[in-house]
Amino acid sequence: MMRIITLLAVLLLAQAPFLTGCGGGSSSAGPPVVQPPPEESTPVGGLDERPANLTCVAPNRREPDRAVAIERAFPALEFQQPLYLGQAPDDATRWFVLEKGGRVRVFENEANVAVTSVFLDLSAAVVTTSEGGLLGLAFAPDFAATGTAYVSYTRSRPSDGAMQSVVSRFTSPDLGLTLEPGSEEVLLTIEQPFANHNGGGIAFGPDGYLYLGMGDGGSGGDPLDNGQTTTNLLGTFIRIDVSGNSGYAIPTDNPFAGNPLCSLGTGSADCPEIFAWGLRNPWRWSFDRSTGLLWAGDVGQNRREEVNVVQRGGNYGWRYREGFLCFNPSTDCPSAGLEDPVIDYPHSIGNSITGGYVYRGELLPQLRGRYVFGDFGRGLVWMLDSDVDGNYIMRELAATGLSISSFGEGNDGELYVVDIGGGLYQLRPAAAGASDAVPMELSATGCVDPANPTLPAAGLIPYRPGAPFWSDGATKDRWLALPEGTSVAVAADGDFNFPAGSVLVKNFSLHDRLVETRLFMRHPDGVWAGYTYQWNEVQDEAYRVTGGATVEIGPQQWLFPSEAQCMQCHTSAAGRSLGLEVAQLNNAFRYAQTGREANQLLTLDEIRLLAPPLATDPVGLPALPDPFGQTSLADRARAYLHTNCANCHRPGGPTPSDMDWRYGLPLAQTGSCNVPPTTGGTLDIPGALLLNPGDPDRSLVWVRMGRRDVHAMPPVGSLKADPEGLTLIREWISGVEMEACLDAGFGDPN
Repeated sequence: MMRIITLLAVLLLAQAPFLTGCGGGSSSAGPPVVQPPPEESTPVGGLDERPANLTCVAPNRREPDRAVAIERAFPALEFQQPLYLGQAPDDATRWFVLEKGGRVRVFENEANVAVTSVFLDLSAAVVTTSEGGLLGLAFAPDFAATGTAYVSYTRSRPSDGAMQSVVSRFTSPDLGLTLEPGSEEVLLTIEQPFANHNGGGIAFGPDGYLYLGMGDGGSGGDPLDNGQTTTNLLGTFIRIDVSGNSGYAIPTDNPFAGNPLCSLGTGSADCPEIFAWGLRNPWRWSFDRSTGLLWAGDVGQNRREEVNVVQRGGNYGWRYREGFLCFNPSTDCPSAGLEDPVIDYPHSIGNSITGGYVYRGELLPQLRGRYVFGDFGRGLVWMLDSDVDGNYIMRELAATGLSISSFGEGNDGELYVVDIGGGLYQLRPAAAGASDAVPMELSATGCVDPANPTLPAAGLIPYRPGAPFWSDGATKDRWLALPEGTSVAVAADGDFNFPAGSVLVKNFSLHDRLVETRLFMRHPDGVWAGYTYQWNEVQDEAYRVTGGATVEIGPQQWLFPSEAQCMQCHTSAAGRSLGLEVAQLNNAFRYAQTGREANQLLTLDEIRLLAPPLATDPVGLPALPDPFGQTSLADRARAYLHTNCANCHRPGGPTPSDMDWRYGLPLAQTGSCNVPPTTGGTLDIPGALLLNPGDPDRSLVWVRMGRRDVHAMPPVGSLKADPEGLTLIREWISGVEMEACLDAGFGDPN
């Protein structure tokens, strides 16, 4: 603001001769008016200038000891929550991308392509609640001649708005350039009891039949048992013959061929459409173009994720089993007649599998014939290899930092990664002799004072969020570093968008000593990644911890997160940087460099770190209160939930829940108040709801905050519950009345 006032004063002084000496003529107007010198303006920001950052810049991202790089493909293109990437048969000139909101976009297969067009728009019909959306696309094998394609999506049931999954046939009016929405022929309609576990992938098999993978209908498998119910189509792989001009037929070798069709999702007998069953939520699957085997990733519940090779008539165990384990050890766990997964892995490694493809390309001969897949929650990419005994083992190929919603396979067999955040990436050979460019010693990163690594480098700018994240009782100091000549863009929702090369630095102190420093880097390729360093006893150096670790620090255990766990919290939906957003920085902070206390937003604006500059005074912008300050209980509780929960629980976040804990949202719109759980079950609490007005003991939001097991919230990054946070949220829920679930009048939107 002072910068604007000073500028106006300069402009007025510049016009003074015209205002005082040009009215009537000449020197006869009298002696010239002497203007007093302008008063020296007092700085209103906390810093006098932007410090030069010549050392703390993110290096090129390299994966150590790996022969595969995940590199941005088609870098000029961005999509809205993409869920699929593929090509039409016998046409390698174009790519097709499914956006969750209902559009299929198409673009030319050129590295520098910058333009897409709409191939099909179903956004008016598609329901995107929870895991719903536009979920699958399959081109008829003769697409080039017929222009016929098949689409899987979720919609509202006309009678009452409940969710349905449908598979429809569409035709092209223009030789395959677009699909005509009005040509839709609905083939299958499957009622969804809940909004998650929709599956929805479709593809043509080598036998020419259309396959569809369906989830079990949600609710965490409890109380439903659709995986073992073959009189409906939930929790199954479906196989139908769509070669006719309308409708579909049943392949004669399907397990229940001959029974009446279940085209509305259920039947009086075992459904003839079923190819295999016992699935929880097959999320992305594919046929090996060489062997014809169907490989599927099946998302687990609380403990295990699994890979299956799906065969006709197979029962894959859900919900008797989760991976190789009994789902409910207290009840019978039969094994007879159940197919084992190829491999499973625990939630300490990943928590939401994304199925991929058996690699059949040419760029990466070392992967040929191996199944490549990933994890949505952790951003890891693996391949299946075999050990000396011929058993399958997982080998990590890359820690991408991406929210992997799908893999894509080109007609040439090369593989791509789809990030739900909007970008497309390709598996390519790593540079010869590539090494990890992030130093193992903190003192070598350029982000700390070389003479005293406990202090930041001169080019770093301190900051403090208004509502800090709980970190097991540690105190924290934070800094940001931008490459010279760059600036921060502020998104429409207030999130800070940092340029490539930026580094965020955070020190954690516990029991009067530094224990950890974390660097969160946006590498030159635009990908974010986290790195953690453990301080030695004498406090003169910190050394990088790779893969995560848990150590004893005084009377408590301390968790050093793995690279993958960093990305599980720093979600793309929340803008990656988390604590750096308008509402978190719209508060006062005392800057050690000058001794001044000033608004952080105003300070960053004064030193021209924000581009474009702030358009309004910070007093008119959203601000998060201190959860343990003096404002209203509701405001403080919601600020706490925004910081500790909304990184995942928001639209586009990596959870199957519809909860949205962003601060400015009315309680009635958070998807929690008086709402039963759809995942994770009730934890055996009678009458449990996500938020039970007036009853924290039956509110899973509060109960899970206090747990540190598979039901913990947050699920990673913490070994110790927050006692003050639990007290705050308990007190708030105790005072929430049922009317608040219907009241849309909370706060200011953020």
